[in-house]
Amino acid sequence: MSFFDKILGDPNAKIIKALQPTITEINSLEESIKKLTDEELKSKTEELKGRLAKGETLDNILPVAFAAVREASRRLLGKRHYDVQLIGGLILHRGQIAEMKTGEGKTLVATLPLYLNALEGKGVHLVTVNDYLSRVGAGWMAPVYHALGLSTSVIVHDEAYLFDPEYSDESHYDDRLKHFKRIERRDAYRCDITYGTNNEFGFDYLRDNMVGNLAQTVQRDLHYAIVDEID
Repeated sequence: MSFFDKILGDPNAKIIKALQPTITEINSLEESIKKLTDEELKSKTEELKGRLAKGETLDNILPVAFAAVREASRRLLGKRHYDVQLIGGLILHRGQIAEMKTGEGKTLVATLPLYLNALEGKGVHLVTVNDYLSRVGAGWMAPVYHALGLSTSVIVHDEAYLFDPEYSDESHYDDRLKHFKRIERRDAYRCDITYGTNNEFGFDYLRDNMVGNLAQTVQRDLHYAIVDEID
């Protein structure tokens, strides 16, 4: 510990302490959220969108949104977000950096702020470093978003896919990806949540700025993104 840390205290500890009341509120909702049927849980999305339309902020609805994602993940994946993962989600929502080691659940943590920010209806992005991570992340988490009424797409080199549980490609080598059907790139960007690489998002942005007609663009206005940086 440095001299300044001894005098001023650990800044990370202060941040976590400040977030604790929100974590407590999320946890207090867990039992009531568990009692909801699948349809009632899904209806939380429209309820939260309605609250935003009436003037509430994302921070106002955050506890319910995070609690809903946690329950959807528990039901669909058997993965329940721990408190430390809720903290990570809060940090990412605030636009700050959350450092996590491999195996600590980065992909699961990202579902929380992605869902929350997608409720504004402007689209959100999860940016990874390669096509494999994009496809796997989307394939693993898309059922959670779908259970909450949101659409998920993934953009890889020269291709774009939409998660559709009624579609199945049994020949696919990875079960997590067999429910993704081919769509147009523009349609992928119209989904609530889009996974892809920094290269694909970046080149699409550049190409959109070089078109002769706005109808030829594929992206919509940029809104919110999480960058998954692998050391």
